[in-house]
Amino acid sequence: MSNDKTPETPAELVPTTVSSAPGPDMSRPIAPHAAGAAPAAWQWPSIHPESYRFAGMSGAIALVSFLAGWTFIGWVLVALTVFICAFFRDPRRASPAGDGLILSPADGLVSQVVTVELPRQLVGEGALAAGTATRISIFMSVFDVHINRAPIGGTVTRMAYVPGAFLNADLDKASEENERQYFLIEGTDGTRVGFTQIAGLIARRIIGFVREGSMVGIGQRVGLIRFGSRVDVFLPEGYAPQVLKGQRAVAGETILAARGAAPAVAGAIQ
Repeated sequence: MSNDKTPETPAELVPTTVSSAPGPDMSRPIAPHAAGAAPAAWQWPSIHPESYRFAGMSGAIALVSFLAGWTFIGWVLVALTVFICAFFRDPRRASPAGDGLILSPADGLVSQVVTVELPRQLVGEGALAAGTATRISIFMSVFDVHINRAPIGGTVTRMAYVPGAFLNADLDKASEENERQYFLIEGTDGTRVGFTQIAGLIARRIIGFVREGSMVGIGQRVGLIRFGSRVDVFLPEGYAPQVLKGQRAVAGETILAARGAAPAVAGAIQ
């Protein structure tokens, strides 16, 4: 287990808070994607409970504005309320199953696929061996879904919170300087995958749905970051990236890497 201790933090920044409402996947199982002959139908995504107080506050002020005759301000606040609900949307995802797959833990743009030194928070006894690894970075804008999901199934063996700055999460140095939360998941076959939630320029809270020792399924919701951020995934040895820089990733669905596969090769940008 990690010896990192979560330091005292300001009231507005409460990292890795375990939500009392972890998300709809905890209470309503997803049917197999291929079950039945009927085509899949589009559904309105659910809204995560974390949005309720923000949307409720904005909506209440909008109502007061309309009652006071401040129509323009009221409509601006209505638009803000809709944006908040959209930001906290929590769609169902159909996660591919199979040995040797690492799925994307985040929705967003694959901003980097690089070789880096493993962060010390993921290195040590019972964790990853010191050295280098391929890091895939996924940048989440304020328009992306911000629910993060487990890249593999297994046990959460390490979580380590690190305080820091709030630089633009798209910058490379954000991996070392921003507020962040490290996860290490160990699969039943012994595969260990580390990934990091990184707070961004306007993200001020990392919220966790799991703790050390939690059992998670591949694609299961493990947390969220409010209002723009980034997730880094560190690939184990023997796994090759299956995505390219500039590609869009979908949490719980996009295969980031596969064991024993050839790396993805860049094609045309069109």
